[in-house]
Amino acid sequence: MNRDKIIQAIIQQGVLPLYFHPDEDTSIKILQALYESGIRVIEYTNRGKQALKNFRSIKKETYKQFPDLILGLGTVMDPKTASKGIQNGADFLVSPGYTRELSKFAGNENMLWIPGCITPTELFLAQDDGLQLVKVFPANAVGPGFVKSVKEVFPDLLYMSTGGVNSENMESWFKAGVSVVGIGSSLITSEIVEQKNFDLLKMDTGALLKRIAAIRSSPA
Repeated sequence: MNRDKIIQAIIQQGVLPLYFHPDEDTSIKILQALYESGIRVIEYTNRGKQALKNFRSIKKETYKQFPDLILGLGTVMDPKTASKGIQNGADFLVSPGYTRELSKFAGNENMLWIPGCITPTELFLAQDDGLQLVKVFPANAVGPGFVKSVKEVFPDLLYMSTGGVNSENMESWFKAGVSVVGIGSSLITSEIVEQKNFDLLKMDTGALLKRIAAIRSSPA
């Protein structure tokens, strides 16, 4: 899929849910709950030995049940993992940090890559490499003021805050200038997963999407 279209879909959604679970069936059920709540872009993180195997199974399931779902692989640390993700059907890649090696690889593959950037130097490199969307990670280490400040120097970049972002504090991030927030465990909680309460996940996700729409429609 075209990189610009994926970015547009992520920004339009307003939130990028991200998660990993070692159990394949549970991973699929989480995805299904998110999809049924209205989510169309998801990041499955590479944070366990089963991650790539599960990702492959999830991607196969999307072909059957969710053909319009955009599925990315997160926590990509090197080109080898990136290559495996692409082979398994990843629509985009997300990393916790920035490396020129991954930037070059993604560019050669014409693949959307969203790197983690938390310093002006990393933002400068991202801009210099022609990237559009960057992830402020860990967002709770710098706070919304970081985005508000760097946007004045790097106004052409689009920002996604991830790490410690939740429904209670995300308004401050949008007000600071991010285009999207990345939310993981505060939405896909351990309690929900342990209790397999996927109906609650659907309800919470639907409420989150409405909350984002309300924040965006309110005066700055």
